[in-house]
Amino acid sequence: MSAQDNYKESHLYRLRHSTAHVMAEAVLEKFPDAKIAIGPPIENGFYYDFDLPRPLTPEDLAEIEARMKEIVAEGHDFVYQEVSAEEARRIFADQPYKLELIDGILSSGTDEYGEPLDEAPVLSIYRNGDFVDLCRGPHVQNEREINPDAIKLLSVAGAYWRGDERRPMLQRIYGTAWETPEELQEFLAWREEVEKRDHRRLVKELDLLSFHEEGGAGLAYWHPKGGRIRVIIEDYWRKLHLDGGYDIIFTPHIGRAQLWETSGHLDFYRDGMYSPMDVDGQDYYIKPMNCPFHILIYKSRRRSYRDLPLRWAELGTVYRYERSGVLHGLLRVRGFTQDDAHIFCTPEQIEDEILRVLDFSLNLLRGFGFEQFKVELSVRDPRTPEKYAGADEMWEQAEGSLVRALEARDLPYTRMEGEAVFYGPKIDIKIKDALGRAWQCTTIQFDFNLPERFDLTYTGEDGNPHRPYMVHRALLGSLERFFGVLVEHYGGAFPVWLAPVQAVLIPIADRHLAYADAVAEQLRAAGLRVEVNASGDRMQAKIRDAQMQKVPYMLVIGDREEKAGQVNLRLRDGKVPGAMSVDDFIALAQEAVAEKRTL
Repeated sequence: MSAQDNYKESHLYRLRHSTAHVMAEAVLEKFPDAKIAIGPPIENGFYYDFDLPRPLTPEDLAEIEARMKEIVAEGHDFVYQEVSAEEARRIFADQPYKLELIDGILSSGTDEYGEPLDEAPVLSIYRNGDFVDLCRGPHVQNEREINPDAIKLLSVAGAYWRGDERRPMLQRIYGTAWETPEELQEFLAWREEVEKRDHRRLVKELDLLSFHEEGGAGLAYWHPKGGRIRVIIEDYWRKLHLDGGYDIIFTPHIGRAQLWETSGHLDFYRDGMYSPMDVDGQDYYIKPMNCPFHILIYKSRRRSYRDLPLRWAELGTVYRYERSGVLHGLLRVRGFTQDDAHIFCTPEQIEDEILRVLDFSLNLLRGFGFEQFKVELSVRDPRTPEKYAGADEMWEQAEGSLVRALEARDLPYTRMEGEAVFYGPKIDIKIKDALGRAWQCTTIQFDFNLPERFDLTYTGEDGNPHRPYMVHRALLGSLERFFGVLVEHYGGAFPVWLAPVQAVLIPIADRHLAYADAVAEQLRAAGLRVEVNASGDRMQAKIRDAQMQKVPYMLVIGDREEKAGQVNLRLRDGKVPGAMSVDDFIALAQEAVAEKRTL
């Protein structure tokens, strides 16, 4: 059972689900004409969506929260009841979103949150006091199980109904609920730290990148400092790949419709693709994936078993349509560069290749300072093998190679039965950041589908054509999303090797500018990224500015330093190592870069 499944079975999940109902009751009391949508528990809390006559204010949240605590004290039971379609429509006659949910449950076999039902649809409600909601549960037994001192309403956000920007914009109230006040306070402190590290704010403050509605939502514009970090990441990525036996390739940004029909994207992924463009009377699509292009390179000539394995990597920019309601800074964008690679090999080579790519993945992620990983192994549902592409023996060999690689490296993993996509099993590696949050990065994915669709072959030792194994492999996921994770992990205070500016020279007076410029050239010659603050600000203001920009090293220069041929070193964490020679500082900084230290 996954961690998410464990959470859904927990008392805390029921507690938060119940608190969401209490919140909805309080909102309806304050706004009797309100229309209510859905209110699920989520990680660390809950939310509920409302169609309200006016925008909510912080004062409204305070009033709603106070009323929630009064409702909890009334101590009503949460009472489950199954109802007919006719009864459900009568109960929610004045609630259009609930009526739509009722129709969806009955017609499409999904629950109130759009999740597929495992059984025949049943309409059910929960009552607590005068409030009634369309709901499957589960809930606590009684409202008094909710600790009034351990609940908190957090914020309001806009949310399109069903995540569709063509539907009404609702107001989403986020809240949290815990077993004890101490747990609540601990969570609020953690949340405050999360907000401090929010990459959407930090990338602006640090002048790394921006987004522009006039240029299109979900598209990142990399500024010089952000671009500098990106180049460092890409160069590191390329070096590891070249050292690791990969060839780097480049492919176009658009392809004919026929290509996407062969790959199956137009059948299965059309909603995530942009509209076609007409080129000489033929439809072309901007690419959402790199895979078909790599396959075309494979098919450009005959392949022999002697050519395999082929390891091809690309930093390929792709474009996928994401609804505006789910766009979220760098974490959910419409254009991104995927660090894609595809491995083509023989069945006999697959075991070594999987172990190799697993080691490669962990080495790359550790280079960026990530040491804790959460690993999931997604396999097919053994009850329905007919739903999957590829022969049974291929699945068994592929799954076995993934398992043996994980066990060989003593990596604990969660087996996700039935979570494999139809074309092959996979390993997902999530990295844990400084706040303990898990972020999906690496995927090592078998594909038994595309080699069949494109009729990939190689000539075996027996002289006959054979089907190669194909493995998709993305390590960072996308440069945009990974960069957002990096910003939040380090709170913008990047390790020295990644910092866009590694040192700022701070001349105390204008007469020290010439020496500062000379030192800067010496540092640049040693491979360090340096700026000179030549503004007319006072020294302390220059130091504060460098600290706000999270520059690792501040080198103060005055009469004493210039006369001695030294610099006076200050660190962004407030420590002051003091005066040292320029050569000693260079050695210190180069060592921090080589060891990928924070300072």
